[in-house]
Amino acid sequence: MRIESRYNGPAGSGNGGWSAGVFAAAVGAAGPVEVTLRRPPPLETTLSLVDGEVRDPAGDLVAEVRPAGNVEAVVPPVDRETALAAATRYPGLVEHPFPGCYVCGPERADGLRIFPGRLPDGRTAAPFRAPEQVSEATVWAALDCPGGWTVLAAGRPYLLGRIAAKITARPAPGDDCVVTGALIGLDGRKALVHTSLYGPDGALLGAARATWIGR
Repeated sequence: MRIESRYNGPAGSGNGGWSAGVFAAAVGAAGPVEVTLRRPPPLETTLSLVDGEVRDPAGDLVAEVRPAGNVEAVVPPVDRETALAAATRYPGLVEHPFPGCYVCGPERADGLRIFPGRLPDGRTAAPFRAPEQVSEATVWAALDCPGGWTVLAAGRPYLLGRIAAKITARPAPGDDCVVTGALIGLDGRKALVHTSLYGPDGALLGAARATWIGR
């Protein structure tokens, strides 16, 4: 396994959702998978997966992967017009802790450009146009940042610590999708969030629960 440099989150490390998707795909489990990141995933580094543990060439633990059981984490959908309007209120357009993030960074013209804005009920929503190449990691990445932006704010950065996802289907290249996120609870520096990805016809493509850690 290898996280290419273009799939970064914070500078110098892999985007958490993308990396988790790569690790989950390597396991090849039939059901939902949970990935716990033990340190920022390194870029352009050959990683090994043995007995559910992802390690770097030095043997240091990067992540743990295991079956997740049921992932009951569906966030209700919104229509595309509502998601487009929410994206205009994306706080990351004004201040972003990781502006080069492959998923939600405004500086990445070649990224997924998912810009989650807040809805009146506190959820986030964003439009998402599937890229020309869609992998399982693409879906995991789309399910990552919209949850984080339910707690991210100016001067309050968070990083993904753990994510469990259930992928029902992948969008087709060019599909206009919608992602929604919801904050479920806070426990000290930990935030539990849910995210859901919907296809052009409103069908649920994937759902995730995640724990984000405040820095």
